[in-house]
Amino acid sequence: MPLEVLHSSEEWRMRLGNARPRTAVTIGNFDGVHLGHQKILRGVVERAREMNLMSAVLTFYPHPARVLRPEHAPSLLATLRQRLAAFDALGIDAAMVLQFDAALAKVTAEDFVRRFLVRAMCARVVLVGANFRFGHRGAGGVELLTQIGKDRGFEVESIEPLVKDGVLVSSTAIRQALHDGRVADARHMLGRPFALAGEIQPGTGQGRKLVVPTLNLMTLQETLPKKGVYATEAVVGGKIYRAVTNVGVRPTFDGANLAIESHLFDFAETLAEGPLEVRFWERLRDEQKFAGPEELRAQVLKDIETAKSYFARPGNLESRVEA
Repeated sequence: MPLEVLHSSEEWRMRLGNARPRTAVTIGNFDGVHLGHQKILRGVVERAREMNLMSAVLTFYPHPARVLRPEHAPSLLATLRQRLAAFDALGIDAAMVLQFDAALAKVTAEDFVRRFLVRAMCARVVLVGANFRFGHRGAGGVELLTQIGKDRGFEVESIEPLVKDGVLVSSTAIRQALHDGRVADARHMLGRPFALAGEIQPGTGQGRKLVVPTLNLMTLQETLPKKGVYATEAVVGGKIYRAVTNVGVRPTFDGANLAIESHLFDFAETLAEGPLEVRFWERLRDEQKFAGPEELRAQVLKDIETAKSYFARPGNLESRVEA
């Protein structure tokens, strides 16, 4: 069954009815759905199967920091649609997506549990990260949640943060890795390549005529990798193509606007629209300005061979995510 997505406690009760199942549930923003998040989400699915419960996520949109501290709000790694797709892929049954606004920010910790976890979601077990905070001004934590659970009939499990290769896996660390162009490090923390999703948009045509044909991505995602050239995969029409992608301003053509251009290997179609996803595997080089199109084309052909060599090496596709 596909993920059920609901947007309020009222809709949850209405759609699932008075005889709605009890849940194993987790709460959070889950930006990027990295390996640390996946550890919690898989725990939810496991508890649900063990205890014959519905697996559920309670999440928020927009990110609470956009409302509480907009000047310090992080750029997001993923869209809401991507987060929900990740929940679905991990086997979560249902998600409640609450609109985070000033009114929700004022809900006390106790009232938050009563309204959402108890009355609506019928929580039986709640899994949260060890540093989890909730309620007005973040007054609630794991200890308070556990105390309330004893009175309200649900268990609480605290999940320790994930450390991988000596690095604490977090959305903040992944943002920094992408800012630095370290897409391989981001991939190790995400458990899959960082992906930009959006729509194909028409380009200027200069690349196709003077260099190599490309597909141009328009995305609403906020966090982009550092400007440069990358070995990537592009998903078009449900098929995966290896590619080379440039993130930058096209300085050889005196460009000013940021563009995300991908040359797909063994792809001959000319497309001006449609969905496109680009997955970043390895950084190849900085973006640079060349004397002209011929010099740029020669470098791009070298980039293509470098990317093909990268993908040909054993073990370099261990985190492949199928379309």
